Parts: sequence; C-alpha cells; structure tokens
Amino acid sequence: MIATPRALILILAASFSSYHVVLGIHSLGIPTSPWPAVAALLLYCGASILSLWPRRQTRMPTWLAMVDILVGAAMTLLVFSQLDASSDNGYATWSVAAFATLMVITAVRRRPGFAWIGIGLLAAAVTVWAGPLALTTIGVVGGAVWVGVAHALSLALAAGLREAQQFEAAGRSADQWQAGQEAMLFERQGRLLQMNWLAAPMLRAVIAADGQLSEIQRRECLLLEAAIRDEIRGRRLLSSEMRTEVMAARRRGIEVSLLDDGGLDELGEPELEVVLNELAREVRKSGADRLVIRTAAARSDTAVTVVGLTAAGDGMASALGWAADLLADPDAIEDRLDLWREIPRPPAHI
Repeated sequence: MIATPRALILILAASFSSYHVVLGIHSLGIPTSPWPAVAALLLYCGASILSLWPRRQTRMPTWLAMVDILVGAAMTLLVFSQLDASSDNGYATWSVAAFATLMVITAVRRRPGFAWIGIGLLAAAVTVWAGPLALTTIGVVGGAVWVGVAHALSLALAAGLREAQQFEAAGRSADQWQAGQEAMLFERQGRLLQMNWLAAPMLRAVIAADGQLSEIQRRECLLLEAAIRDEIRGRRLLSSEMRTEVMAARRRGIEVSLLDDGGLDELGEPELEVVLNELAREVRKSGADRLVIRTAAARSDTAVTVVGLTAAGDGMASALGWAADLLADPDAIEDRLDLWREIPRPPAHI
C-alpha cells in the first residue's frame, strides 16, 4: 500500500528524465561536435540514476544535491559550447530542460534551496550565452515554474507528515491512557473481590452480633485488618503459602510488616516462586517479636530483605515503632536485631 505509489512515482520520474536523453541523442547532428553532448548525456544519466535510486530516506543527501548542481552546470557548458546562440538549435538545447529536471527532483527530495541555486545558475548561463530574451524561449522560465511547484509540493508533504506523526503520537498517548485506565479498573475490581472474600464473613459476624464482639472476635478483626493491609502493600510478596505463614506468625504474637516497593516486578513466575518459598520458610521458623519484610531495589542482587527484631526492656520499642530511636535514648528502648536475612535474586529462567 505504501511502496506501490512510491515505485510508480520513481518510474514516471525516470521516464521523464529518459525523454531528455532521447532528445539529446536525436539532436546530436546539430552541435559542431557531438562528443561534448555525448559527455553531457553520460553525466546526466549518472546524476539521474543517483538521484532517483530508491533509498530509505526521502531527503536527498547534501553531497548528492551538490553533485546535481555541478552536473547540470557542466552539461550546460558542454552543450552550449558547441551551439550557435544566434541560430535555431531546436532540441539541441535539451540540457536546459535536463538541468531543470534535476533541480525538480532535488526540490521534491526536500532540498529546495539547492534546487533554486541550480535554477539561478541555469538562468545565468543562458543569459550569458544567448541574452535575457532566451530565458523565455528555451525553457528556463518553465523549469523555474516546475521547481516552484515541486517546492510547494514538498512543503505540503512535509506538513502532512508532521501532522500524521502528531496524530500517531496522540493515538499512542490515548492508547496508553486507555490501557492505564483499564489496568486500574482491573486492579480495583481485583482488590474489591479480594477484600470481599476476606472481610465479608467477619462483617456478617459483626452485624449479627450487633457490634458486641468478644475478645476472640476482636483479635480476629485485627488479624483481618493486617491481612487486608498486606494485600495492599505486600503485592508480589504474597502467595498462598506466604499468607498462611504470615497469619500463623501473627497468631504467635509476631508483628509482621510486608512492603513491596516494586523490586520483584521484573521476576518471572518461576523465579518469584523460588523467592517466596524461601521467604515463607524464614517466616515459619522466626521467633522474633517483629518481622519487617521488604523488597530490594530492582537492580540489586538481593530480592527480599527480612529483618527480625526482639523487644528490649519492657517492649516499648516495638510499640513505638521505627521512630523510637529518634524520640528517646536508644540504649533504653532500642530493639535488638534478632534476624537479618537477604534472599538472593535468582537467575533469569530460560
């Protein structure tokens, strides 16, 4: 769909360029010597092939635009040197139209500045050779008009390309926004379903008891709240086994904090399963008063860090949390480090 019009344009341009070659060969008997005209034809054929050769980039290289100008000037001088400016040379002045054709190709290939320089050199050469009136009789004005049309066409095509790129970028942004919204909706629905599965039985029990809960029920509510918090903050740190072990640890009186900062997002399911199985074993055998489980940085060799703390003194450090070190004498209330475990990031699954 895209290559066919471009191929058609190249074929039409090559046919139009070949027409000047035919005219030049047909008029070889008019110049004083045909050999300069033959040399000009060879130069023109070479420049036309280079200019029309299919390339990935539409914009003509600077060196090729300069070559077209030099070739056009050279073949004009070669042809004019063997013609009488005061006579009717007919098609022997084919080099004028050929030079203009090269400049039209240069303008279409987004080098209009070089094209106008070439038209200026052509007009100067014709004026010097046959006078200003010859500009209108041997095709210089027509060539300038065609270059102007090609220039306007290239500007319109460039503007259309920019608008197409803007629409494409806008389309990508809209797709990304829609994908983000759908992902948020899917995540929200998943969270709601998970929360409903976790909280619905306890909420029904609270309603049935008219809010008058026993100590055991209150404790179960606290455990349920911690489990819900895990679903929000724990993310990929949770598996069926991890949920079971974390709940068992809390029933043993251990305070467990799960923090997933995205360090496991790049792990595949096999690697994640290895990490979570090792993590569940650490939670199962821990006897600390508090466990803090946190993912490491995405590029770290460590996947998860497990810190176990045991309350010192009267246990106030655990109650106050991490800010206790900054609020009082560390020697009096600082928790004792009972466990420090770094679970390594497994190699990528092949």
